[in-house]
Amino acid sequence: MNLMLASRRASIPSLLLLSSLFATTPVLADQAGPDEASIVANRDSGKDWPSHGFDYAGTRFSPLTQITSKNVDELGLAWSYDLNSTRGIEATPIVVDGTMYVTASWSVVHALDAKTGKRLWSYDPEVPREKAYQACCDVVNRGVAVYKGKVFVGSLDGRLVALDANSGKKLWEKDTIIDRSRPYTVTGAPRVFRGNVIIGNGGAEFGVRGYITAYDAETGKQKWRWFTVPGDPAKPYENEAMAKAAKTWDPKGKYWESGGGGTVWNSMVFDPELNLMYIGTGNGNPWVHRKRSPAGGDNLYLASIVAINPETGDYVWHYQETPGDNWDYTSTQDLILADIKIDGKLRKVIMHAPKNGFFFVVDRTNGKFISAQNFVDVNWATGYDKNGRPIEIAEARSEDKPFDAIPGPFGGHNWHSMSYSPKTGLAYFPAQNIPLNLMEDKNWKEHGSNKPGQPMSGIGWNTGMLINAETPSSKPFGRLLAWDPVKQQERWRYEHVAPWNGGTLSTAGNLVFQGTADARLMAFDAGSGDVLWQSPMGTGVIAAPISYQVDGEQYITIAAGWGGVFGQTQRASETTTPGTVYTFKLNGKAEMPEFTKHQLGNLLTGVKYDPALVEEGTYLYVSNCVFCHGVPGVDKGGNIPNLGYVDKSFIENLDKFVFNGPFVSRGMPDFTGKLSAEDVEKIKAFIQGTADAIRPKK
Repeated sequence: MNLMLASRRASIPSLLLLSSLFATTPVLADQAGPDEASIVANRDSGKDWPSHGFDYAGTRFSPLTQITSKNVDELGLAWSYDLNSTRGIEATPIVVDGTMYVTASWSVVHALDAKTGKRLWSYDPEVPREKAYQACCDVVNRGVAVYKGKVFVGSLDGRLVALDANSGKKLWEKDTIIDRSRPYTVTGAPRVFRGNVIIGNGGAEFGVRGYITAYDAETGKQKWRWFTVPGDPAKPYENEAMAKAAKTWDPKGKYWESGGGGTVWNSMVFDPELNLMYIGTGNGNPWVHRKRSPAGGDNLYLASIVAINPETGDYVWHYQETPGDNWDYTSTQDLILADIKIDGKLRKVIMHAPKNGFFFVVDRTNGKFISAQNFVDVNWATGYDKNGRPIEIAEARSEDKPFDAIPGPFGGHNWHSMSYSPKTGLAYFPAQNIPLNLMEDKNWKEHGSNKPGQPMSGIGWNTGMLINAETPSSKPFGRLLAWDPVKQQERWRYEHVAPWNGGTLSTAGNLVFQGTADARLMAFDAGSGDVLWQSPMGTGVIAAPISYQVDGEQYITIAAGWGGVFGQTQRASETTTPGTVYTFKLNGKAEMPEFTKHQLGNLLTGVKYDPALVEEGTYLYVSNCVFCHGVPGVDKGGNIPNLGYVDKSFIENLDKFVFNGPFVSRGMPDFTGKLSAEDVEKIKAFIQGTADAIRPKK
């Protein structure tokens, strides 16, 4: 996963600098049903958007052509819908037979009339708000799966719920978590392959063992479970794949005690002809390779693409993109399947742009490496050899020196969705750099020590790294890339004003749509990258648009709501709105909802404190607060307030908010038993001291 700012060694001045900153595989019906023909027809025609990536191949390419590069400037709002959310919105809406299903934060499901935006029903799984701190990256949800009259959603606290698609009534519910003493979460959208509902989970930063599970769509009965990393070597391994993986981990690290990581929290695609599903796996726990596996080793199956039989859960093959992951380089970003000509031969491939900064093309029949090329600047490797292994730079694994990881843990490309157009032969995805400096923490103890200065260790983070022990030197950016997977080169780019921009949709109308961090929805010419149309959104956009058709009209829709791990503390827009679904059509005449200007407040002043406590307060703030609230007065706050701009009464009475305070019901951790009254006084000193340090001198 990703990180914000922190440092055990950082002084206030260094903290202040932290924020300067085709043929696609055919989509076949799983099982016969009474309306199978209409389901297939609606999908193939583009009328519906029936699954997370549009089709099993995950292309996010709509075949609709009513809206084109010639008339896209005539788009107008058809309707909007308030999701009643102030936290991050990452969902891809699903549209089936005229009904849209979309999730908001806290895993709340909304069913809407796709033509009018009228609410048909909503379902709240009532996620316990005190579980929010276990979600590394905001209380988000990426959407639902719809199959044979049922809607499936994963709740943040780890349940899989089946709902009646017509009424929203709960039909069954399963607890997907194997160990409730561990801080597992679910933020990803389920998938349905071969009649099985498949769901993964998150939590690698906190210390869990990754796995995915398949449940019968009709009954909810568990069909199979596949772990991504080996367990305790004193116990029998679940299968041959785990026995094989164990040979790549050093047992002296006792990796099984903290789980090892490797969570499957996002990408899953399916090739029905090969009867293979493909998953992307997550980072290691802790991040530092030598801490979890002192003698080295590749640490299978971290940071890998893995092929699995969707009916049995049997391992088939893998390709590891980042052996011995040391930088939080997850491979959970969107996988896309396509058939493309390479050296004159049609190849069945997987395309992937993971966090490590390289674009991969891999043979999906056998997992063999075809090619890789960096799509952003990288400094941890110079490239990949003919066997598909990275050619690493030694300094990237330094034991005792800070390293400006490029890309850093936010990734050269994060979870924000990628699309692929068979018309242009290009993949479209947001690329970025968010500067971070990493250094191995010599004071970290195996399986968590929670010492002041260790990033967010007060609420369970277990990275083994110091973050920004020195001020990073790289520059932040965000851009949209059009990438040629055959030539492995950039075709065009568009530079955004900030990182953390939304996912993409490509269409047969020669268009690419993308939402932006600075609160716009934009349309680009798919071939040239020219900007053809844009509309204000009122809030930063991180999710991806979709397209569908009702009564002969094509619609473009997007669920907008700023957030995610970067969006909790940072922003690039001057306005604020609740999470909202915006839907456009040609000559739409609806009025945009009113946007509210973001109210930053005045820089904090007047809180009495002892300057001698600031240094200790810095370490405590880094261990408990920084990933949610950012650096006081320096960052501007995202969907969580920056404490350098709140009324002084909040900071003067900080203990009343920290210890079972009124915001626990909105997801703030209760620090009772974790912090003392003296600790709170030190944190207050850091907050006001930092505000005073950056205040312009008269």
